[in-house]
Amino acid sequence: MHPDTPTAWRGPRWALSILLALLGMLGPFSIDTYLPAFPAIAHALQATPAQMQQTLSAYLFGFAFMALFHGSLSDSFGRRPVVLAGLGIFTLASAGCALSPSIGWLIFFRTIQGLSAGGGIVVARAVIRDLFPPAQAQQVMSQVTIFFGIAPAIAPMVGGWLSEHLPWESVFWFLTAVSVTLWFTVWRLLPESLPARQRQPVHLGHLLRGYWQLGANPRFVLLTLASGVPFNAMFLYILAAPAFLGEHLHLAPGQFFWFFILNIMGIMGGAWMSGRMAGRVAPKRQIRHGFVIMLAMVLTNLVANLLFTPDVSWAMVPICVFSFGWALMVPVITLLVLDLVPERRGMASSLQAFVGSMANGLVAGVVAPLVMHSTEWMATASLLMMLVGLAAWVYLHHRWPEIGRNVA
Repeated sequence: MHPDTPTAWRGPRWALSILLALLGMLGPFSIDTYLPAFPAIAHALQATPAQMQQTLSAYLFGFAFMALFHGSLSDSFGRRPVVLAGLGIFTLASAGCALSPSIGWLIFFRTIQGLSAGGGIVVARAVIRDLFPPAQAQQVMSQVTIFFGIAPAIAPMVGGWLSEHLPWESVFWFLTAVSVTLWFTVWRLLPESLPARQRQPVHLGHLLRGYWQLGANPRFVLLTLASGVPFNAMFLYILAAPAFLGEHLHLAPGQFFWFFILNIMGIMGGAWMSGRMAGRVAPKRQIRHGFVIMLAMVLTNLVANLLFTPDVSWAMVPICVFSFGWALMVPVITLLVLDLVPERRGMASSLQAFVGSMANGLVAGVVAPLVMHSTEWMATASLLMMLVGLAAWVYLHHRWPEIGRNVA
C-alpha cells in the first residue's frame, strides 16, 4: 500500500472506481462499437469478410501480447506514465483507423490499438492495491467490476447509432474523443501510486527473472486458472450468441439484448455483493460461495439441456446466475494474485491478463465453433471449463490452506 494513501486520492472511492473502470472499458469499447459498422467498412474499403475478421484478430492478438508488458513497465516507470503513454498511442491509432485509405492500413492501426488498449485495465488493478489495504481494495475492485459491467451494454448501442446515422469513420473518431478525454482526466486526477523507491530496475535480465519466478510459482498459476478459466464457461455463450439465441432459442436479433442485460445484471450483482462482504467474510469463504453457485448452475444447465428442449423461459437463467457467482469471487482472487508479489504487482496483473486473454482466444477460435450448434455440447464445455477452475482452487486450498483464510 502506498505510504501516503490518505492524501494520494482525495475524492470518494467510487469516483476513483469510475475512473479506473473507464480505463478498463476502453478495450471492450474498441471491439463492440465498431462491430455494427462491419458492412459499411467492408463496402467502403472493398474488404472481404476474411479481411474484416483480420481487423478483429489483429486487435485481439496485439491486446494479448502487450498485456504481458503493461504491468511490468509500470513497475519500472510508474503507473501514471504507462497509462498516459498507452492512452496517447491509442488516440493516434484510433485517428489512424478513421483515416485509413485501405483495409491494410485499418488492420495495421487496429493492431496498434490492441497493443495500447490493455494498459488501462492491467495497471488499474495494481493501482487499486497500491492505494488501499485489502478490505478497501476489494470494495474498490468490486465497484470497478460493477461499472465495467456496463460497457458491454453501452458499446453496441453507441456503435449501432453511429453506424446508422453517420459514416463508418465516426466510430473511430468517437474512440479518439473518448481516449483524449481519458488522457486529460488521468493527467489531471490519477495519483502516482508507486513511489520511485519501490520501482523495479529497467533491466531485461531482471525482467525475465521476474516472469520466470511468477510463471514457476504454483500458487500464481492456480489462482490465475481459478479466475480466468471459469469466466469462459459464461463467455462461451456470449461468443456463440447468434447460434445460442437465434438458432436454439429462436430469438430475433433485436431480442438478443435481453441476454446481455441479464448477464450484466448478474455480474454487477455479484460484484456489489463482493464489495459488501469485504472485511466481513474471509476471502476463502467468499471464493467458496462463488464456486458453489457456479457449480450448481453449470450442473443445472447441463441436466436441463439433456432432459428438455431449450426454451427462452429458462435457458438463459443458469448462465446469468453463473455470472453472479463468478463476479462474487473474482475480485478476491485478483487481490490474492497481486498480494503474492507485492513488489511486482504490475507484472502479476500483466501475466493474469495475458492468461485470461489467451484462454478467451482459445475459446473464441476453437471451442465455440466446435460446440455452438448443440446446446448439450455447449453445456458440457461450460461445465468442463468451470471444473478446471474449481480443481485449481481445491488443490490450492488443500496445498496452501493459509491463503485467504483471514479477514483483512
